[in-house]
Amino acid sequence: MSKHKHTRRKFLGHVMAGCASLGVTTLFSGITNMGLINAAAVANRPLITPPNNYKALVCILLGGGNDSYNMLVPRGTSEYNEYATSRTNLALPQADLLPINPITSDGKQYGLHPSLTNIQNLFETGKAAFIANIGSLVRPTTLTDFQNDNDLPLGLFSHSDQKQHWQTSVPQDRSALGWGGRLADILYTNNANQDISMNISLSGINLFQKGNIVQEYAIERTGTGSVMINGSTNTNFYNTLKRETLDNILDQNYQNILQTAYSNTIGNSKNNSIQFGAAIASGTPITTTFGDDNFSERMNMVAKTIAAKDILGVSNQTFFVELGGFDTHDTFLIDHAALMTNLDSALTSFYNAMVELGLENNVTTFTISDFARKLISNGDGADHAWGGHTLVLGGDVKGQDIYGQYPELYFGNPLDTGNGRIIPTTSCDEYFAELALWFGASTSDLDQIFPNINNFWTPTTGSSPIGFMN
Repeated sequence: MSKHKHTRRKFLGHVMAGCASLGVTTLFSGITNMGLINAAAVANRPLITPPNNYKALVCILLGGGNDSYNMLVPRGTSEYNEYATSRTNLALPQADLLPINPITSDGKQYGLHPSLTNIQNLFETGKAAFIANIGSLVRPTTLTDFQNDNDLPLGLFSHSDQKQHWQTSVPQDRSALGWGGRLADILYTNNANQDISMNISLSGINLFQKGNIVQEYAIERTGTGSVMINGSTNTNFYNTLKRETLDNILDQNYQNILQTAYSNTIGNSKNNSIQFGAAIASGTPITTTFGDDNFSERMNMVAKTIAAKDILGVSNQTFFVELGGFDTHDTFLIDHAALMTNLDSALTSFYNAMVELGLENNVTTFTISDFARKLISNGDGADHAWGGHTLVLGGDVKGQDIYGQYPELYFGNPLDTGNGRIIPTTSCDEYFAELALWFGASTSDLDQIFPNINNFWTPTTGSSPIGFMN
């Protein structure tokens, strides 16, 4: 048997180092499962009754740049031929496309990627819609504007910049807060319980949910979601002593204001983690089946968190989940099909879970991505582009329609900056503003959340930027 000697100084060093690393990332969500012994007491406390009309926004980042021209595809003979001529070896077979029938016709026929069988059904039953040719814009932009570099987003076609712009909706600035954070800064007092952030992330720290007042609360995809300190589930002598020592440290009264603030932050995080974990464990059970892949597990945890809304005492929540892998420069057709299958399965299970909870009209899921891809093939994939298509899903969506302007797909069309890299005709601001209004923001709030909104739409009571939400 090996023996380990730990000096008091070394032991305390381990404890404080663990605290420091967790505190820096703001992900210290709890201290020990021993705290969950009190779960029954937390779960059985009087409910913090939220106001009526719960609303949740679920942001799905398709990380890496979704080639959305192979997600929503023209399938009528002439428009398909145009698509196939541009895409060459990247074109999906016309016979494989899943037909959809938009209520509003632009004279063309459309189909979905063959992996989106469940999304096809949700679209046809009015629960899903697409926003066509959308992207980050400072103002409406023409090909001449592009050629003269007039008010273009910073770092156009760059992964990091474009991913940031979709999350901030301020493409002329690299240091802006997230629009979900700015939205929460305005509406967070709607939640009776201020211990748990309005903004819940299943993908760690992100820009979308970063506000001046409200930050994201990062949780795990399994268990009760709470992030525990390393060793918290181990009952051996060393880890038990470590937990007790950390509790003693947090219980001290400090004279130094920074020490006090740090101790309070860690202590509050511990308590919030225990409260959150207990709520998840006691929330309304969900019988809907989810897949066992990473993304499905994340969406399952979003569903479990929403099922615990009354215990948590919240009436507004945002969620952030990333599905990565869309940086498809090669082996595109195989990789993209797998990603579409994953997206189709997880989002459908999530929607069904909301139906089970009776909250399908209260939760709206929407996709964003860095950018779309060029129409032209680079050999076995496509390079970075600009405007593309997004999916929005929920019971309050005016579904079975394609909103915005689906562009012509021939090379050299009036929106083509080169090789089928299309200028967006609908801005992120319009897309997000409509979601924010549905969520509870007022028209007078919009210019604080979306500084460029007046470049695209004048906020007026009773109107909407695009019209895809009830």
